[in-house]
Amino acid sequence: MAIKIEMLRCFCTVAQTGSLVEAADRLGRTQSAVSMTLKQLEDHLGKKLFEGERKNRLSPLGEQVFELALKQVRQFDQAVQSVEAAANALQGLIRIVSVPSVAALLFPLVLEHMTRKFPGLKVELRDTDTQQVLDAMTQGKADIGIASGYHPLNGIKAVPLFEDQFGLVSAADHPLMLKAEPLTIADVVAAPFVANALCELIRTPRFLTAVANTDVTIHNTHSLITMVRTGAWVTVLPQTVARFIPESTAFREISDLPDKREVFLYIRERSRFRELTEECSNFILRTELL
Repeated sequence: MAIKIEMLRCFCTVAQTGSLVEAADRLGRTQSAVSMTLKQLEDHLGKKLFEGERKNRLSPLGEQVFELALKQVRQFDQAVQSVEAAANALQGLIRIVSVPSVAALLFPLVLEHMTRKFPGLKVELRDTDTQQVLDAMTQGKADIGIASGYHPLNGIKAVPLFEDQFGLVSAADHPLMLKAEPLTIADVVAAPFVANALCELIRTPRFLTAVANTDVTIHNTHSLITMVRTGAWVTVLPQTVARFIPESTAFREISDLPDKREVFLYIRERSRFRELTEECSNFILRTELL
């Protein structure tokens, strides 16, 4: 028996709700049908996915399968949405995926420009981390991508978009923001410091040594800024982030941290709607983001 996507969806829903009744209600199926689907999946694998009969605790194998299955279900749903959007895109379709710090600045401008110039155009905008931007481009799920760093990809052109300086991001009234003397790496890491994924782009040895033993790392930008706003923590981010962070937070350069983040525009060379891709990418390249 082949494992079908609906079997994985059924398993993931039960794992998320911890209840056959709740899962059946969410899936619009009977409880017995959901139970039978789970049994078929477990019989195929030859091992139990849940501990006990209540379905509220995953087995060790179940935890691994859940992580893999959830990813596949989400990818499948995104693929279906893209297929349906493409089928209904009589006036064309443009799909753009970007790192959040650039998406927040760019998406409103792109949307206004493209929909005004091409009435009836279908537009898909998605913000995510750099690796998923690259994945979307290589898997044909996006026509244009914006990501940190240069990554050569087959059939995809990479064009430098801009560079922005790394610096301190903290609450606007944090002592480091009010410090009269120039700010240094030592000052930053002496405060309660939280790392983030973009810190991996920094190459200054003094910074790498100082943050090597950082205890806290947050990968979600919104959660990171929320934590910094409390005034109890500081972090280091590129300057473009300062364009959309709340007024209660601020950005300041660090005198001995010269690193800049390089942001690249990735363009699919053989997109379905080439004219749209060219117009959109040229507009992005003309846009002043700093």
